[in-house]
Amino acid sequence: MGLYTDFTGETGIEFHYYITCLNAVYKESAPSNMASAQTYSMTDEQLLDMAQEAHFRYYWEGAEPVSGLARENIPGRKDMIATGASGFGIMAILTGIERGFITRQEGIERSERITSFLEKADKFHGAVSHFIDGPTGKTVPFFGPKDNGGDLVETSFLYQGLLAARQYFTGNSLQEKTIRTKIDSLWKNVEWSWYKQFRDSPYLYWHWSPDQEWIINHRLIGWNECMITYMLAIMAPKYNVSPELYYTGWASQETYAQEYREDWGKTKDGAMYTNGNTYYGQKLDVGVSNGGPLFFIHYSYMGLDPHEVTDKYTNYFENNRKMAKINLRYCIENPGKYEGYGEDCWGLTASDFGFQYHAPEPVLRMDKGTMAPTGALSSFPYTPDASMKALKNYYRNYGYFLWGEYGFRDAFNLTYNWCSPSYMGVNQAPVTVMI
Repeated sequence: MGLYTDFTGETGIEFHYYITCLNAVYKESAPSNMASAQTYSMTDEQLLDMAQEAHFRYYWEGAEPVSGLARENIPGRKDMIATGASGFGIMAILTGIERGFITRQEGIERSERITSFLEKADKFHGAVSHFIDGPTGKTVPFFGPKDNGGDLVETSFLYQGLLAARQYFTGNSLQEKTIRTKIDSLWKNVEWSWYKQFRDSPYLYWHWSPDQEWIINHRLIGWNECMITYMLAIMAPKYNVSPELYYTGWASQETYAQEYREDWGKTKDGAMYTNGNTYYGQKLDVGVSNGGPLFFIHYSYMGLDPHEVTDKYTNYFENNRKMAKINLRYCIENPGKYEGYGEDCWGLTASDFGFQYHAPEPVLRMDKGTMAPTGALSSFPYTPDASMKALKNYYRNYGYFLWGEYGFRDAFNLTYNWCSPSYMGVNQAPVTVMI
């Protein structure tokens, strides 16, 4: 389906449109019938609705056509599915049904296509790879030959969405029963315990390759985006792991884990998993440095409700909210003096920048002036007022270059006069789901 968005920035005006087409020798067709549209001032609720629906379209009209799952980015490789983004997209589809963007029957039919595709797609002890070819269901080793097997983190993001669909489609029709049965089978056969690498391992491991086994050898250690991986591994119906791995792995305080956190954070703050320091007026119980990029508080918590997650260190809704406020305050103070930063332009998180993926966070060494709209907009549950200010600013002041058919483009940098041409699968859905 072809989509077109025209941002005008003016209200109370009627616009008229028609299209013509060019053939291979540039001969122009007769014009189509005229279409008209009237612009008007939107309420906050209408602006929220429009943003939510536009980002949803990434996973509806923008999906890979064979599987119905999410592409890595648009524009990008048109046949390559991102499995983690697809899990987020499944939750966006459920949101679309609830909000009336699509009918329940349309959502059921798409979910049947998705689950049928996943039944046949490559799996590695039940886990899926990071990227899958849409037409064939085969693994795409996009990050190199070592990345040719199971990716447990992307698998957990996918299953976060599948389990939400399993709970949502409760009807007695054959179609809904079939969706539940297929998800049950997929969920039951993920061998989370295999990804411990060895029997007495205190950790889960990120990757396994069918011909190189544990060559990447990456232990999953928090604090980052991977809490959902440990939660699902503990809750799994068949190949589960001991709940003790939450503390020995995710929240490990052994020397290896401390060094791991200190290496990526470049600080001892939070090296023990616990933190306890105060940043911009917020005492942070858990987190490396002053919290990291905001996708840490988004990716694991679209299906998992952080209000209900409390361990011996903190409650994760409150801890996540503090991270969002730290990020906001950093952008207001703007120590790097980057163009645009402020109370209505904030939310440093992983995004595109100059055709590279990077993960800025609220520390000067990691901040290059690039802002991703998903940072503030996916933080609506934590900072509703500040997120609304950002939404209004991004649309009303920057919409002429930032807004498109799938919502906001992935990122922009006013200091360098740059805007990403892409929409990114892992960043569009959190906006829809968190709103």
